[in-house]
Amino acid sequence: MTAPAIARMPIADSRSVVREIRGALVGQGTRLVAVLATMIVGAALGLVAPWVLGRMVDAVIGGAGVGEIWQLGAVMGVAALGFAGFTALGVVLSSRLFETVLARLRERMFRASLALPLERVEVSGTGDLVSRATDDVEEVSTAINTAVPALSTSLFTVVLTAVGLTALDWRFLGALVLIVPVYALAVRWYLRNAPGIYAAERAAMGQRAQHVLGAVRGLRTVHAYDMSPLLAARVGQHSWEVVRWTMRARIVQNRFYGRLNSAQFLGMASLLVIGYFLVGAETLTVGATTTAMLFFLRLFAPIEDLLLVIDELQSALASLARIVGVIQAEPAAEVRVELPARGVLVARDITFGYTPDRPVLRGVDITVEPGESVALVGSSGAGKTTLAAVLAGVRSPDVGRVQFGSVDLTGVDDSTRAQRITLVTQEVHVFAGTLRDDLSMAAPGASDDDMKAALRAVLAADWFELLPDGLDTVVGDGGHQLTPMQAQQVALARVVLIDPPVVILDEATADAGSAGASLLESAAEAALADRSALIVAHRLGQARRADRILLMDNGLIVEQGSHEDLVSLGGRYAQLWTAWSANR
Repeated sequence: MTAPAIARMPIADSRSVVREIRGALVGQGTRLVAVLATMIVGAALGLVAPWVLGRMVDAVIGGAGVGEIWQLGAVMGVAALGFAGFTALGVVLSSRLFETVLARLRERMFRASLALPLERVEVSGTGDLVSRATDDVEEVSTAINTAVPALSTSLFTVVLTAVGLTALDWRFLGALVLIVPVYALAVRWYLRNAPGIYAAERAAMGQRAQHVLGAVRGLRTVHAYDMSPLLAARVGQHSWEVVRWTMRARIVQNRFYGRLNSAQFLGMASLLVIGYFLVGAETLTVGATTTAMLFFLRLFAPIEDLLLVIDELQSALASLARIVGVIQAEPAAEVRVELPARGVLVARDITFGYTPDRPVLRGVDITVEPGESVALVGSSGAGKTTLAAVLAGVRSPDVGRVQFGSVDLTGVDDSTRAQRITLVTQEVHVFAGTLRDDLSMAAPGASDDDMKAALRAVLAADWFELLPDGLDTVVGDGGHQLTPMQAQQVALARVVLIDPPVVILDEATADAGSAGASLLESAAEAALADRSALIVAHRLGQARRADRILLMDNGLIVEQGSHEDLVSLGGRYAQLWTAWSANR
């Protein structure tokens, strides 16, 4: 059986990228005009120095005095200062403009990332998404600071220099006409070979990030099963894949440089020949020919910069297409409906599998009445966590439907659904920031008194009142480190603040350890008071206190009833209870 293909995040086409950039430029028209005007003035001032040098040559040949030479030198100096000033201003303005565009795209990508269903992110790989949010954004930002200023400055310089050559003598354009096909063929060859290589390089980086993140996030499992050598080998393999594509990119780049150098040599030689005949025919002065040659020499750096930044631009555009791809992956607006304040949670004929040929849930029916506490038990791999995820809306069933009250929850937006059905898992994240900020994410309008009351409700007063700054204490990364039990209490306090009618606990007390298990289970009971609850129970003692128990096995609910009924039945639950009681 072949492994299912990983569905990567989409990569946007060029039209989509242009459309997103145009959207990000809305309201930036004045700044764009200012950039264009500044660049044009700067490029025009850059032509003054070559023109003055040519006039100096004619002046010396004509026997001009020192005063005229000094005057021309002063003009050249003032023009050079103006050229430097306007060019620098243009670079600053263009960088600010395009950094603003990137910031808007980055914000859109971030919003789109948060709106993606969890199953969509997991299927495509979190490493791919993280790589787009970090490596690709950095690549585009680097291009804005280096390639965009070079591109804009060089483009205006090339265009105005060509105008200057035409003003001297239209025949000088012959040199440009001669080298343009060489440049065009070089760029065509480069564009035919480079984009695919750069796209493959970025994809290889995403694969490497995926394996590195997987190893870090599963560090306990890696150490427990001594998987470090295997995972290190995989990371090394993908790192060499990145190196391989990077080397191919450098080879293409070097061949491109060789074609550019050939065009430059051809242009210089042709311009010297044209100038020689024009001076010999006395249709042009030596000074004007000197100016033409200086104009052309001045084109070397801009043309080279213009073409060489294609290298950075190709990589940046590949990254930009990946960024816009995340924006395009944002799901369509979900249905906003008015859900009842209380209701029955019903799931009918739920079938779900992470791969099409291996269903984890098979035709599951479940009902949780208002105020009822239902425990879900079973061996590892029975499908308990998957069922909890489907009921909470984290996963979408392949077959069947989930309903709250009389409303089908299919397509209901996550924020509305979370106000009625809240999921608390074993893995709880504490956000970096103050404890107040962490709690306010669940209930933005909650007061300090509400937050303190919620913490006391889940029995967190013993450690909360000892915090140095109370709700202003910084927790999470870089702050006060909460224990796993304390983090779980914070999660339960969020439930109290949200005040949903239905709560799903997915082994939320499993990490407390024997010492804290009783306290955390009591905290969970306090948070679940007067609410409907589905509890994926890690300990059968917790399941015993539930109104009803569902026993899952191989994706099916095989037994259900109260603790006393199931024990007297003498079935699988009774066997589990006997084994669990004996090991207490």
